[in-house]
Amino acid sequence: MSSWRTWHRPLVLFSASMVVMAVVAAVGLLVDDRVVAGSPIWAKPFKFALSFVPYTLTLAWMLTLLTRGRRTGWWAGTVVALACLGEMVIITGQVARGRRSHFNNETPFDATLYSAMAVTVVILWAGTLAIAILLLRARIADRASAWAVRSGVLIALAGAGLGYLMTRPSALQREAGDLDTADVIGAHSVGVPDGGPSMPLTGWSTTGGDLRVPHFIGMHALQALPLFLLALIALAPRIARLRDPRVRLRLVLVTSGAYAAVVALLTWQALRGLPLVHPDGATLTAAAMIPAVTAAGAIAALRPAGARTKAGASHKEPVS
Repeated sequence: MSSWRTWHRPLVLFSASMVVMAVVAAVGLLVDDRVVAGSPIWAKPFKFALSFVPYTLTLAWMLTLLTRGRRTGWWAGTVVALACLGEMVIITGQVARGRRSHFNNETPFDATLYSAMAVTVVILWAGTLAIAILLLRARIADRASAWAVRSGVLIALAGAGLGYLMTRPSALQREAGDLDTADVIGAHSVGVPDGGPSMPLTGWSTTGGDLRVPHFIGMHALQALPLFLLALIALAPRIARLRDPRVRLRLVLVTSGAYAAVVALLTWQALRGLPLVHPDGATLTAAAMIPAVTAAGAIAALRPAGARTKAGASHKEPVS
């Protein structure tokens, strides 16, 4: 892995600033008892800061893997850093004003800030897409590393894109009507109003679906899949099969498929108005299938090449 000194500096600096912001927000959680939309007012900047630290730091590292389009990658990374900064400035500014940042149409100024934040999100997504395209074109020698990075950034893009579903008027808001004059348009929750009973720390709804679940899990594939590969490499000295780069590649592909399936399942669950902690029978059945298929794929990936060749030959029709 390259030295961190060669990583994309604007993204690294932004990540460091988010560490500071997380500390500030944590203090705010302790000393400021204001509540917005059913949550402590400093909870949103705290969670966003904690999420942005690994997200932008991982992108800063990934940009060192580019073998072509490095200048384009640098500008794309800088755009992502500036977009993230803009979003955090608006979120924190609204906290200072004692107002909610997301879905806020209460006043023209609040609506303008929310619209500006929506623009920063689109820019962030587009910048990440540009980096993903460059990574798909990069010539990374180790194929397992290449696909851990590529799968991670592609699933992260899908997870980030789920944020769009939250910006649309919810079914409850449409039923209430008067969307042109509504103070709040859009919601995290499905089937229940935002601000109801929720899980500790995450704030995810315990009474309805919550689109933040697949949004969060999907975005952090960016870290999870490269970390999975690093775990395989670390275990290789002890497990002989993992020393084969082809085995590591197959395991990365199997795990990437499983991760994508989990994000899809969580999205399906949320859109049906089901909370993460109270899945129905269909959700549990689908959830059980994912580890079963993944385990079968992992077993097949770990089989020696000779065993797979013999197994394939045994199923061929005899030649007369």
